[in-house]
Amino acid sequence: MFHLRTCATKLRPLTASQTVKTFSQNRPAAARTFGQIRCYTAPVAAEPFLSGTSSNYVEEMYYAWLENPKSVHKSWDIFFRNTNAGAPPGTAYQSPLPLSPGALSAVARAQPLVAAQPNVDKLVEDHLAVQSLIRAYQIRGHHVAQLDPLGILDADLDSSVPADIISSTDKLGFYGLDESDLDKVFHLPTTTFIGGQESALPLREIIRRLEMAYCQHIGVEFMFINDLEQCQWIRQKFETPGVMQFTNEEKRTLLARLVRSTRFEEFLQRKWSSEKRFGLEGCEVLIPALKTIIDKSSENGVDYVIMGMPHRGRLNVLANVIRKELEQIFCQFDSKLEAADEGSGDVKYHLGMYHRRINRVTDRNITLSLVANPSHLEAADPVVMGKTKAEQFYCGDTEGKKVMSILLHGDAAFAGQGIVYETFHLSDLPSYTTHGTVHVVVNNQIGFTTDPRMARSSPYPTDVARVVNAPLLWVLLTGTSARPSTAQTPVSLSHSGAPGVFSQPSQRRSGWGWGRVRASPHLSQEQI
Repeated sequence: MFHLRTCATKLRPLTASQTVKTFSQNRPAAARTFGQIRCYTAPVAAEPFLSGTSSNYVEEMYYAWLENPKSVHKSWDIFFRNTNAGAPPGTAYQSPLPLSPGALSAVARAQPLVAAQPNVDKLVEDHLAVQSLIRAYQIRGHHVAQLDPLGILDADLDSSVPADIISSTDKLGFYGLDESDLDKVFHLPTTTFIGGQESALPLREIIRRLEMAYCQHIGVEFMFINDLEQCQWIRQKFETPGVMQFTNEEKRTLLARLVRSTRFEEFLQRKWSSEKRFGLEGCEVLIPALKTIIDKSSENGVDYVIMGMPHRGRLNVLANVIRKELEQIFCQFDSKLEAADEGSGDVKYHLGMYHRRINRVTDRNITLSLVANPSHLEAADPVVMGKTKAEQFYCGDTEGKKVMSILLHGDAAFAGQGIVYETFHLSDLPSYTTHGTVHVVVNNQIGFTTDPRMARSSPYPTDVARVVNAPLLWVLLTGTSARPSTAQTPVSLSHSGAPGVFSQPSQRRSGWGWGRVRASPHLSQEQI
């Protein structure tokens, strides 16, 4: 009986009065001092039974559990195991079931919360890995985008593909993940918009949406830009699900524009097959893209668009974008109408045009001006910028909201002509800025007969634009997932005062443009 009373005394929690009495009796006499007391008003998560009165009892139970876990009640066993596993305060305790018929077996079957509690360190590491994976797509996804219409082995791109995003198994292992994590749900960081209205997605769906945004027929390089707001805007523009949807009316408009562009080139090829005209075959979709840029500009309030471009595709732009009369274009092919005086005429693919018409999409008047181009490539770039600056000055457009410029380039000239670099550096100077220019690069992956690998040191022809933090956008418009409406992105950037570069990978389907080279296109591009 004595031993039973002693055991009961040890197990029975002391009351607060007994604890205070015992403590005051055993405490040595000392001078009473008062110090500052720190008060906490916020609630602190803790177990409901942990207090100063139960500390001795809990301590004895813990030592007994360390010697033999079965010597204590099942609920204490679960509590101590959860605590040792690092369970947060307030979550380690599991209330035992009431002792009703069948409850004892339920208590025996109770499992510790450790199995249900996630490993906090592992959870944090996995979320950081997913964030790194998302960032890898944003930075290097363009390396694996499908941008080569000829199937050349990355002739125009970097030959090295990053191993961390090339295949699902490789990239998972690179970030410390495996296939068992594909169906786990992860919270999305604020630096991505792939979730749309959802804040968490399974890893499998995260990868699928990232590949749809960055690894299809659209490549975008923008993470080098210093402006965080601009980076976030581009992410939202390309990652938001369903952002590039078309209405049936928009599809019909794009199809009609593409048909006009294609039929124009076919007619010239059939009618004047031996004439030098530098056609747009292989890149006819440039016309719908340009008209989309003009439509978006007109929607933003632009009244005057000044354009500059090289010789290739100029006749098609004059006919279907500027809307020059076809009779005036065709008469240039008639040798009987050539000027008799020397120096009084120019070749048909160098001529410019000024025309004011109604934009049928916005029903607003818009003036289009195409600057005449000499044979020296890119020489018209500063002329276009200067004319744009002058028009903005005389109409009082201090922010570039009414007058804008569009410059078209070839891939070899854009990377090889120094005037391009000089023009970019003038673009943001206070006395020279035009508040954003849209640059369209017709990238047919060759310079006359020179392969890109022998023509430049940079992986992309558009890398020169990185010096002014211009986002680089490549769109293979022949792909089903690519949209000519993607050209609206650099327009929106231009309207906000930043330059944008829109590159269109294409091909020269009929060769360089004249004589023996045109009759044998493989001489200028062996892959055709």
